[in-house]
Amino acid sequence: MNTRTKSVVVVGGGTAGWITAGRIAAHHQSNSETKIQIILVESPGIPPIGVGEGTWPTMRNTLRSLGIKETDFIRECHASFKQGAKFSRWVTGENDDFYYHPLVLPQGFPKCDLAPFWQNESNSKSFSEAVCFQEDICESGLAPKMITTPEYASVANYAYHLDSGKFSAFLQNHCVKKLGVRHILDDVVGINATADGDIGSVVTKQNGEVRGELFIDCTGFSSLLLGEYFEVPFVDCSDVLFIDTALATQVSYEGEDSPIVSHTVSTATEAGWIWDIGLSHRRGIGHVFSTKYTSEERAEQTLSDYIGPAYKNLNIRKIPIKSGHRKQFWKKNCVAVGLSAGFLEPLEASALVLVEMSASMIAEQLPLCREVMDITAKRFNETFLYRWGRIVDFLKLHYILSRRTDNQFWIDNRDPETIPESLQELMKLWKYRSPGDVDFASNYEVFPAASYQYVLYGMGFKTDREFLHHALSNKKLADEQFKINKHNIDKVTKMLPTNRELLSKIYQYGLQAI
Repeated sequence: MNTRTKSVVVVGGGTAGWITAGRIAAHHQSNSETKIQIILVESPGIPPIGVGEGTWPTMRNTLRSLGIKETDFIRECHASFKQGAKFSRWVTGENDDFYYHPLVLPQGFPKCDLAPFWQNESNSKSFSEAVCFQEDICESGLAPKMITTPEYASVANYAYHLDSGKFSAFLQNHCVKKLGVRHILDDVVGINATADGDIGSVVTKQNGEVRGELFIDCTGFSSLLLGEYFEVPFVDCSDVLFIDTALATQVSYEGEDSPIVSHTVSTATEAGWIWDIGLSHRRGIGHVFSTKYTSEERAEQTLSDYIGPAYKNLNIRKIPIKSGHRKQFWKKNCVAVGLSAGFLEPLEASALVLVEMSASMIAEQLPLCREVMDITAKRFNETFLYRWGRIVDFLKLHYILSRRTDNQFWIDNRDPETIPESLQELMKLWKYRSPGDVDFASNYEVFPAASYQYVLYGMGFKTDREFLHHALSNKKLADEQFKINKHNIDKVTKMLPTNRELLSKIYQYGLQAI
């Protein structure tokens, strides 16, 4: 039981496999012969899903921790800047119906909560525009920084849109050449157990046994190790989140100088929604929907109507979505990361951030011997069961606030029977006060209170005015914050280049290193 951890075997490649292998290798300096060896076994015949193109600002820290230059990443992965999400037609379904979930916190938050002051006035500005300068940046098509801003630094907080296929190849090259990860391209055909029930090795077709003390399952939907071998049950969340199918494609820009939108666009449809992600060289567009409420043919027509005449020449991929996650993520000496752990609709780009968080926790708390592995596994399971639950709540929040009635899909989403009790409790609290950090006391939160404010008030939720008075005591401070935000809008919209302009300069000159 006190076997020292000498080798970590990651089974499966793709973004999940290479981020995890890279984080562990970088943290434990595996390019040194005296350190822990990281081995990644990847099947040559299984293509990655390849549609996870939206990230969170956490990706900047992930890339930096791997020793990757931001300029190289942007150039090699056709990356562009993402400053949040614009939700169109989610509330009423009308053409002028939209709101933003930006990545910049409300001005002064959490020291000064501007939400009650904004609600208390007849304000012609949207919530996000009144409290944050990023909506104006996005609406103007501007980038979150300038060419003189150093790598990973920002004027406005940002994440990325990226080509997931290019990203996996980029990570592979970096992990193998710079971080010392051993790459085995082979099919896993068997699993050998130890006397105490751990995985002792995986058996490959050409390379025989690959031994290790910890095995990380990055085998995608098949969940070869955790799901199939250890038979860890799957927790189905389709009774809460109804989306079960995606139709995905790639669309070229009309011209080399076409604007690149610096946010994800999510447009609600009659029984789902369409994502639209702008990369430097193309757009990634997809329609996610529920087959219970619409037919695949009608969903295809909806996607065709959105894209226009170019649709007839596109290759459309159909991807099944089974919303949910494993009942536990770490069993014995096996931990699942990525799709093998679970998957939810890509509404708030939660897939890659869960990979990042998982990889970070494994790297930082890697059990150095078998004796402490079960303790680490218990912590990991508790942490990620909590995180998956909060993500389900946050995604559901977008649906329960809609007022659309054009399809039973939207009506059923508002049925209390489909809303988790934890979310129902929060909604009761927020009838009388705005969301705050006190509502999220855990260290393992995925979405901060500010994110809930942006969605709630963006979708027209009202806190009872009768109970606002207790939150309006420091009006002077609030007025100062509103003025600061207005000043910031005027300043940044004059100084920032367009997304296309900045990316073109990065390709030409590169960003300066920190």
